[in-house]
Amino acid sequence: MDGAGAATATARWPGRAAGLALACHPGPVVAVTALACALAIGVGLSPARLVLVGAAVLTGQLSVGWCNDAYDAGRDARAGRRGKPVADGVAPVGVVWGAAAVAGALCVPLSMTCGLLAGTVHLAAVAAAWLYNLRLKATALSWLPYAVGFAALPSLVTLALPGALWPRWWTVAAGALLGCAAHLGDTLPDIEADRAAGIRGLPHRLGATGTRLLLPVPLLAATAVLVLGPPGPVGAGSVAVLVLAGAAALVGPVLGRWWHKAALAGAVAVAAADVALLLARGTALS
Repeated sequence: MDGAGAATATARWPGRAAGLALACHPGPVVAVTALACALAIGVGLSPARLVLVGAAVLTGQLSVGWCNDAYDAGRDARAGRRGKPVADGVAPVGVVWGAAAVAGALCVPLSMTCGLLAGTVHLAAVAAAWLYNLRLKATALSWLPYAVGFAALPSLVTLALPGALWPRWWTVAAGALLGCAAHLGDTLPDIEADRAAGIRGLPHRLGATGTRLLLPVPLLAATAVLVLGPPGPVGAGSVAVLVLAGAAALVGPVLGRWWHKAALAGAVAVAAADVALLLARGTALS
């Protein structure tokens, strides 16, 4: 390669690296990994196990994000969707598929090192997310991988404990409900663009209005499970959280007529309250 060609290739790499980073869906990757680490700290995992859980979740999420953008590249390009690094040609589709494969391959030993049961649960969740990308995203079952993935997080961290403790039922149920809400909230701002790209998941079949009205249901259900599920009397603080979560979940869709991200903002607020409740109440069976 001559000097000019080498200089061009070198100049291209920062753009490709940035495109590859953006193609992994960094927001969800960071959020889910941080949530898993917070749950791991909450159950008292050792620092070494905490690092393993974080690395397993991180590589799994990276593989899912890269798979999503690589698989949808052609459809995104045909629909004229901008801001997609693979469809825009910033990140070569082969490179992104390769990154997804490497991250997925790393996820397997990292997950199994957390324990046989913990690793199996986590890898099943990652497999469900890949199935979402490759098939279920365009079906009425698009919510299912989200429910499975979020329900698996408390299971992963408690099964990684010495003795492989199973999580309390209400943490799994709340996780599944939050996963359904995450799917609805994440899809809501892009429903019309997704429809143009040929995607027909549950939110797209419901439409923007139907999704906006349905979104408070799993959010409120998750909060109610976290407040009422644990044994013992319900404290005033928990009741206050339930009331405030209900207000945020219901006000968001109403304001959505004037601000299209209001429902998502309300969902984030309720989800934050639910995560705080989850961390405060504990996760593992004692």
